[in-house]
Amino acid sequence: MTIDLELAVQDLDGVLTARAVGATRVELCAALGATGGITPSLGTIRVAVETGLPVHVLVRPRPGSFVYTEDEAAVAEADIEAALRAGAAGVVVGALTPHGTIDARALARFVAAARDAAPHAEVTFHRAIDTAIAGGNDPEGLLETLGHAGVDRILTSGGATDWRHGLPVLRRLVAAAHSHVDRVEVMAGGGVRLGDLPTLLDAGVDAVHVSAKQSVNPSGVRAAPGQGLPDYESTDRVLAGRIAAALPLRTRA
Repeated sequence: MTIDLELAVQDLDGVLTARAVGATRVELCAALGATGGITPSLGTIRVAVETGLPVHVLVRPRPGSFVYTEDEAAVAEADIEAALRAGAAGVVVGALTPHGTIDARALARFVAAARDAAPHAEVTFHRAIDTAIAGGNDPEGLLETLGHAGVDRILTSGGATDWRHGLPVLRRLVAAAHSHVDRVEVMAGGGVRLGDLPTLLDAGVDAVHVSAKQSVNPSGVRAAPGQGLPDYESTDRVLAGRIAAALPLRTRA
């Protein structure tokens, strides 16, 4: 079997690293280490797209929960349109209700905005699905809901904070996805390391999602504790290359 590799990156250097090691695509975001990722700037999207690597833009208007107000959903909708019109290949979205299940109304708006801006754009539903699974929702039911909504792919750790603890659910999601002709792809994420790849390949996932990050000090000088700027997390080219080399990657079109 072959598999896709998605690198989570937050700058042009990360995109160039992903392209150099043969990754399938990137998930482009901002403030990855500090917030878990929020929507990147339009300028960052544009320069990333110019590299020629498929860029999937995280659309998340703020850190915190995935329960959005009407105004926040409108911002996300506008960001989806802007990202795709700037040349992104896809968007990464997620929205939940206050009860912890998928916000079907917001998701319908996001998918419609994506397809209106770019008919062939791919839509990934991010780890908001793990929050929903952890809240007691049926994983297969969530997958079916997302498939009916037009989602192409889910990013999931099987409802756990780390994919290792969510592996049984991850396997269930793969089995459910494979039972449908027009299936949703299952992409594993959440603490994936180099040594984990054989297990994930055995589980049958369609893709793995990694950050391959390293911490660097933006000032170039080590500051005393509590002083200076915090470390910045960048993509480790050596680690990213080792991960890519360990996978039977699909050939990029």
